[in-house]
Amino acid sequence: MNLEQTLANLLDKLTGWVEGFILLLPNLVVALLIVIAAWIAAKVLRKVVRRVMDRVSSYHQVNNLLATVAYVLALAVGTFVALGVLDLDKTVTSLLAGAGIIGLALGFAFQDIAANFISGILLSVRRPFQEGDFIETNGFNGIVEEINLRTTLVRTFQGQIVLIPNAQVFQNPLTNYSRTGSRRVDLSCGVAYGDDLEHARTVAVDAIKQLDFVDPDKPVNFFYNEFGGSSINFILNFWIDFETQGDFLHAQSEAIIQLKKALDDGGLTIPFPIRTLDFGVVGGVNLNEVLPQRLYQQDGASSTPAGS
Repeated sequence: MNLEQTLANLLDKLTGWVEGFILLLPNLVVALLIVIAAWIAAKVLRKVVRRVMDRVSSYHQVNNLLATVAYVLALAVGTFVALGVLDLDKTVTSLLAGAGIIGLALGFAFQDIAANFISGILLSVRRPFQEGDFIETNGFNGIVEEINLRTTLVRTFQGQIVLIPNAQVFQNPLTNYSRTGSRRVDLSCGVAYGDDLEHARTVAVDAIKQLDFVDPDKPVNFFYNEFGGSSINFILNFWIDFETQGDFLHAQSEAIIQLKKALDDGGLTIPFPIRTLDFGVVGGVNLNEVLPQRLYQQDGASSTPAGS
């Protein structure tokens, strides 16, 4: 009797499951269609995102990552909708809650990595620099070798590779010397107090204008700025086409040579540092009084016969 009752209960269970599956079958088909549609839409979205990012960003790694993120998000949305069609709302809620908790824990554990990653994405969108540019940031300057998801690789002019976290690059001041394609060269020099200042200015400006690498569309500026210890100092600046640091150093060197030669040919002097010693201060001895006495004593000692 017990066996018959058990078999009957089991049959009722199976019958209920079959009836439930039959009733659920239309929703199951709809859910499957939704998943397939979401999968196709996710693939299309991935291609679209990659094409758009390739147009606005040259960072292929970031572009591929964003395209993959869009693909996963679209597929996840389709999956959650399909679960909702199957009346598995509680399962969806549990999955979302679990994903939120896991995401929060990972966010705290990898906040530095996340900050660098997000900064890398923002750098790829804003594009303040690109590979091959000469930049200065965080106390380092050099040529950008590579930009990845976490760091920016800069090769210094001494040949070292510096890895700078993207968050520091994004948050701190950055100078891109290659962006404008031009750069100003500043020279500091001075002429003697006895020289004609207007003549010195004309000679210096004309000398720099003769250099073939000077940008003719921008003026050569000359300003006296200081009464120095042995000279009247001035600043002279001009603009050049800039691609590499070698262009700047070459222009600076050649301009110094040309300026020195022009000042010499013009009868102008770049003074050596001069130091004046004054012995006539309060409590001291005047040098004009001391020097003749010392010379007289030396002359007298040298004229005294030996053995006298």
